[in-house]
Amino acid sequence: MRSPSPSHTATATPPDDKPDTFWRTLQTFNVTRIVVAMVMLAYISTQSKSETWFSQLFTNPQTCSVYLLCAGIFTAVTAYHHRHYMAQIVLPITVDMIAVSILYIGAGGAKGGLAILYLFPLAGAAILAPLLLALLFVSIATIVLLGESGYQILQSTPDASTLQAGLYGGAFFFAVLVINRLANKLIKQEELATQRGRDLRVQMDINRIAIKDMGDGLLVVDPVGTLIMANPAAERMLGLSLSDEDQQHKLSDYAVLAPITDALFAWESHVSDLPRTVSPTVGEAVFVTIKHTDDLGQGQEAAIGWSGRRELAAHLKVRFAAVRMRELSEYRAVIFLQDVSEIENQAQQLKLAAMGRLTASIAHEVRNPLASISYAATLLAEDATESAEMRLLTIIDDNVARLNRMIEDILKLSRKAQRQLEPILLAPMLHDIVRDFRQTHAVAPAAIDLQIDAADMHSVWFDPLHLREVVTNLLSNAVRYASARPGAMRLHVMSSVAERLELHVQDDGEPISPAVRAHLFEPFYTTSSKGTGLGLFLARELCLNNGALLDYEYRHDVQGQNSSHVSGRFVIAFAAHDPVSLAD
Repeated sequence: MRSPSPSHTATATPPDDKPDTFWRTLQTFNVTRIVVAMVMLAYISTQSKSETWFSQLFTNPQTCSVYLLCAGIFTAVTAYHHRHYMAQIVLPITVDMIAVSILYIGAGGAKGGLAILYLFPLAGAAILAPLLLALLFVSIATIVLLGESGYQILQSTPDASTLQAGLYGGAFFFAVLVINRLANKLIKQEELATQRGRDLRVQMDINRIAIKDMGDGLLVVDPVGTLIMANPAAERMLGLSLSDEDQQHKLSDYAVLAPITDALFAWESHVSDLPRTVSPTVGEAVFVTIKHTDDLGQGQEAAIGWSGRRELAAHLKVRFAAVRMRELSEYRAVIFLQDVSEIENQAQQLKLAAMGRLTASIAHEVRNPLASISYAATLLAEDATESAEMRLLTIIDDNVARLNRMIEDILKLSRKAQRQLEPILLAPMLHDIVRDFRQTHAVAPAAIDLQIDAADMHSVWFDPLHLREVVTNLLSNAVRYASARPGAMRLHVMSSVAERLELHVQDDGEPISPAVRAHLFEPFYTTSSKGTGLGLFLARELCLNNGALLDYEYRHDVQGQNSSHVSGRFVIAFAAHDPVSLAD
């Protein structure tokens, strides 16, 4: 088998192709050579001329001048030509050895005191060249020192001895070995540091891609709430643009982020006393609701971007982690955001699917027995004479009516998808609903206060029958908790900063507690013994079906110049556009 020719062999890394560190070190060595040459020229120019035979051939100033010129040429070549690394080491060091030898011999040998100049080129060879090459140059320098001392002995020069030359040679050998070992160790450490830095950059790029594409939101803040980093998922969940690096954002700058800010400060009160550690301190998860229909302050422009969403609220699961580094005097808080709105919607859809499968059997298997029970109770009531019997029959009638309402609500859920998508005038519709509610529920006219601010000509995308059912449901809920005073129930229509109309329904009763608020819109959840737990759930589903959002909010009602009262109200945020186009 014929071996491949060199021209066809695989391309290998050229031996001259050294890392930039070697070239920078070589350039530093060349610049140092210029400085040494200038110092030698200045020093020797001030000294008296030697009378040796060698000085008749070379003068010291001439040697230093040529040496300085060569040093400049070597420096220029290294600066513009990063090729032939070994040649750029061997040739300059050879010139160094020749120049130093000429100066050493011209100064009279050992008595001239210039033997120390050999240390400069030898140290450079020990750092930049292989050990064998460096030892070669040491050997040459030692031979020159011993040769010059031997010549002085043959000339019967007084005090001539090879001891000093031998000591210099031994010292040079030892210095070269030590410097070479140290240089090799530093080179290996630098290579390791370079490799670690390369691995770290790769890991950082991988982390950056993972953080950018991860589904959960990620915020990094300092203890005072200043945003350091936010990934795109967090910006999408919060509906804000937080990527302006020239401006220091704080969570408190955005009124819409007040729930997260409050949860962060509450968590920090427990974390600030923990000992310093490099491991993250993870807190318990909390659930917050981010709404973009409130007074958003600096978040108004971002809220307008939410006006096309199906929902104007984001239900987030928030977790906090404290990362304490020894190099930092303070910790960094990492906030993990998970949008659970979709999870909640999927859970609701599963419940609806289960109820849909039961609707047919409930309609036929339960409704007919209820009708028989109600008819039998009516017949018994005709012959009942005692109060105890009448009380028992009344209990039967009440529970039959309650079960019948539950069946009606379940049947309405199966019919909720049948909507008429046409814009309707809100003000006339609300007036008609309130008038019918007053008549059917025997409510005093002054008990319901309807306020419409500049909304007489506004239209909303909502099915009229669905809107009537939702508002009637909310008013029926308010009747149970409102007082009999005038204006005990209030309907207020206003415009939000997200350019949506909102309908606020509230009463003068006590606000719903946060514990109850967390389960308020869940099916079959009720705090009333006569309720079915489907009214508010059905109302929210009808709102979502029409591109609107129904939620319960806490607001501060100003009572005076320096006082306010926290009240709760149901808020319907109507769709700003056709829900069909939004769904598409």
